[in-house]
Amino acid sequence: QLQLVESGGGLVQAGGSLRLSCTTSGRAFNMYAMGWFRQAPGKEREFVAAISWSGGYTVYADSVKGRFTISRDNAKNTVLLQMNSLKPEDTAVYFCAAAFSHSDYVPPSRYDYWGQGTQVTVSS
Repeated sequence: QLQLVESGGGLVQAGGSLRLSCTTSGRAFNMYAMGWFRQAPGKEREFVAAISWSGGYTVYADSVKGRFTISRDNAKNTVLLQMNSLKPEDTAVYFCAAAFSHSDYVPPSRYDYWGQGTQVTVSS
């Protein structure tokens, strides 16, 4: 069983930056691909970014490409999401998720473990 806890959300002005952190408990963190998803009010949850178990493969939604960076530290059981040049449309609850997989790409439907989410609000 893997437990995920997100932190780092908050209120920021458009153009600003935030760094989200997801810390996991449980064994074998390096056996999991990790992802970030978000859900805005009245909208479905959407994929943001993902990183493979080794950190050697990353993938981003088109809407955040070039602005967000996902990374992981397997020694610290942590995955980060650095968010720069934030826009009001980035406002959402951000969720960390894990998928037990050694594949580079893991479909969003394969993510089995989820955190409680952290609120990110970007003001215009």
